[in-house]
Amino acid sequence: MSDFSIQEMLAMQQALQEKYKDKWERICPEAGKHKLLWMIGEIGEVIDIIKKNGESKALEENDLRRHLIEEMADVLMYYNDVLLCYGIRGEELKEAYTTKFEKNMERW
Repeated sequence: MSDFSIQEMLAMQQALQEKYKDKWERICPEAGKHKLLWMIGEIGEVIDIIKKNGESKALEENDLRRHLIEEMADVLMYYNDVLLCYGIRGEELKEAYTTKFEKNMERW
């Protein structure tokens, strides 16, 4: 199995947005903060799973692990919506991420 790229996620999310354009809030800068709030809600669901089940139970129980991964996918979907709202391309994200990584590698 190959890695799952930001480009693939963005394309999939764009397809979802296109399919549900008449039902969902449109992708635009004004919607970015709403998408971030929805993402925070999904992060809360991830935290609840860990809080209620302990830190390592999701490593041991397949159903719980699937649930955790599903909620993490929801987080990524909203994250990709935010990228789409602000027109952030995969290449831009890679450049910023790499720069931040290099800065952190030199930090301490």
